[in-house]
Amino acid sequence: MTDKKGYVQIYTGDGKGKTTAAIGIGIRAAGHGKKTYMGQFMKGQHYGELTALRDHPYITIEQYGDVACVHREDITQKHLDQARRGLERARRAMLSNRYDMVILDEINVAIWFDLISTQEVLEFLNHRPENVEVVLTGRRAPEELIKIADLVSEVKEIKHYYHRGVKARNGIER
Repeated sequence: MTDKKGYVQIYTGDGKGKTTAAIGIGIRAAGHGKKTYMGQFMKGQHYGELTALRDHPYITIEQYGDVACVHREDITQKHLDQARRGLERARRAMLSNRYDMVILDEINVAIWFDLISTQEVLEFLNHRPENVEVVLTGRRAPEELIKIADLVSEVKEIKHYYHRGVKARNGIER
């Protein structure tokens, strides 16, 4: 970002750490006086970053989802409205000249759930000011987004304690 040009980054794959990577980039940017907007799609429950970064002068986080986990077969109009509202809020943030970075957390999953179309996200990216970095996270990134991204990292699961029955833990997974 020091060269004043922003890029499009994608963090995808079945491994743990995509959101964590995006938050880390936002914190690193904040250390250089850069402002970050993070829209969390499909998330309405409490995550540690909400508390840790609540009063941070350079990082803004908003959530667009239910408190309960949503399954693909249970999508309602409410879920569609939450996702569309989130994309519009992120668009306004991106175009506001207030943020150097915009993170669309779990946007790839929102696309996979048909809450938002790939075309809507491509249109969002087409309006990106040249100096704004955009980070997209979530499993199953569509090939169309991978093609236009400048950086794509796949987080691959090798082993996860979830498969031994360990549930999400405060401060680690949420």
